[in-house]
Amino acid sequence: MTATAGGRLGPQTSVAPARSDDSSPAAALSRATAHLLSLQHADGWWKGDLETNVTMDAEDLLLREFLGIRTEEQTRATAAWIRSRQREDGTWATFHGGPPELSTTVEAYVALRLAGDAPDAPHMRAAAAFVRERGGLAAARVFTRIWLALFGWWPWEKLPELPPEILFLPNWAPLNIYSFGQWARQTIVPLTVVSAHRPVRPAPFGLAELHADPADPYPDRPLAPAHSWDGLFQRLDQLMHRYHRHAIKPVRRLALRQAAAWIIERQEADGCWGGIQPPAVYSLIALRLMGYRLDHPVMKAGLAAFDSFTVHTDDGKRWMEACQSPVWDTCLAAIALRDAGLPGDHPALVRAGDWMLGEEITTRGDWAVKRPRLAPGGWAFEFQNDTYPDVDDTAEVVLALRRIDHPDTARLAGAVERAVDWNLGMQSKDGAWGAFDADNTSTLPNKLPFCDFGEVIDPPSADVTAHVVEMLAETGRTRDPRTRRGVAWLLRHQEADGSWFGRWGTNYIYGTGSVLPALIAAGITPGHPAVRRAVAWLADRQNPDGGWGEDMRSYEDPATWAGRGESTASQTAWALMALLAAGERESEQVERGVAWLTTTQRPDGTWDEPQFTGTGFPWDFSINYHLYRLVFPVTALGRYLHDAPLGRGGGK
Repeated sequence: MTATAGGRLGPQTSVAPARSDDSSPAAALSRATAHLLSLQHADGWWKGDLETNVTMDAEDLLLREFLGIRTEEQTRATAAWIRSRQREDGTWATFHGGPPELSTTVEAYVALRLAGDAPDAPHMRAAAAFVRERGGLAAARVFTRIWLALFGWWPWEKLPELPPEILFLPNWAPLNIYSFGQWARQTIVPLTVVSAHRPVRPAPFGLAELHADPADPYPDRPLAPAHSWDGLFQRLDQLMHRYHRHAIKPVRRLALRQAAAWIIERQEADGCWGGIQPPAVYSLIALRLMGYRLDHPVMKAGLAAFDSFTVHTDDGKRWMEACQSPVWDTCLAAIALRDAGLPGDHPALVRAGDWMLGEEITTRGDWAVKRPRLAPGGWAFEFQNDTYPDVDDTAEVVLALRRIDHPDTARLAGAVERAVDWNLGMQSKDGAWGAFDADNTSTLPNKLPFCDFGEVIDPPSADVTAHVVEMLAETGRTRDPRTRRGVAWLLRHQEADGSWFGRWGTNYIYGTGSVLPALIAAGITPGHPAVRRAVAWLADRQNPDGGWGEDMRSYEDPATWAGRGESTASQTAWALMALLAAGERESEQVERGVAWLTTTQRPDGTWDEPQFTGTGFPWDFSINYHLYRLVFPVTALGRYLHDAPLGRGGGK
């Protein structure tokens, strides 16, 4: 499948690849490098498609139905995509090859009903039967039932309550909005507005066929014991429902106005919110309920932003990216190309450096709530997301910029210095780093009945911490006490089997592939016991075909799936990067892994990878980064052939 998101991606640069019949690692690297260069945009960036699951597409149609702007063409093309992702048993999964998932199947089914698919059609009957078997609409997640409530398919009073008055809580109070992770915070604030209004648009059809028990379609969920956290928050939710019925009107109006102002202040220049889908759709609904007309500039910009998130396939289908990853893709591509042997002053790399420097964020965002005296300096994941730069992108951009011989050395050095200072200032109290906020570790938000849609806090993780440690080591701060605290945290958090948990990539292979290069860069020797345990774990998890793979189910069932799954290009590359860093270049495991990459490469220089190897929320939200299958093999093959990463120490 070839696709273009927002009309942005197109071949701009090319080099002559090696012959397609040459299976040597050098030839494979040459072909992959040429393909990667061909994908660079004229402005200097790379961006691969970011594929998730069909709830993005279903919710796009439901949003347009709610706002009264759904078109037949959008519906036809989106429905075709949703049907193409249906499993043989009539259900939908959240990742390629994954098990059926109830809420995803409910939302896909409703979207196809909007598209005119008859409930007695075979593919619809199969989906409805699965939903009923799994408990019907009553068993779906809260977010799914909120969408149903917007059209009267589910009663609002049967949903958890989260009042907009939560914005009045001071930053030190439990359950204030800044105790949630940035993605949850941006979603929850507009949803408090929606929950306060409880709108119902006329439903275009009924959904009786999705109830497990038509005689009791909206069953009460049993209360947990009062002394348990679940029981406590269930009873708190009952109080919130009573408050909804008797809310003090002036206070409620003030809370709603404050929520609307909070939302509008965080709209980005491209019209989106946080660069991700959930805040965008709920912010548009919330502002519409607050009286904003569809032709208001805020609403127009928000709706227009979805056009850039829309992918049109060659065969006429339409799907939605949950997010876009140009900064992440560009820094990874630059690192890969340098490690592949391109000189630091190659025009493609200089253009990439120019673009990344232009994306630096020098304004304050929500992170400043916890770090009010910290000066800004970093990068976000997306084209526009100045409110939420993240530690991970910032670390990797620094690693990329230091590999580039940029003509404006003072500009590059200044950006790197600001980024390093900002990342150091974002270190959490335990010595590690989260993605968007410092010390975002309260477990209370995860216990709210409202928050069953995935991880809602942003605690430190091994992969982010590893990338920061690697950046600090490569900027001459190996002996800095803050670097040593990060190294100590990583050593403490190694799993008993020798691996590390991967928060933002799947999973233990990603964590281990991130941590080992960082530890070695920070001065841990290849003979260190932690390194030896990790090498042994990777050797044990290598597939018979020579590659590595890990299924998303390792988040739910690590005993069965940790480091286990079909071999993929990106995960094989992560394992190789770890082994190469640990001094295993001459090992049988590395030779077999390199052979797997060279023999599975496509003639055009890339690799097939339908598997999802990226993570949004562990288990709950999985990602297929379409550029991962290329940038990481280029990095691994380059490091294998050159026996070390190139360009460290300022691009020389």
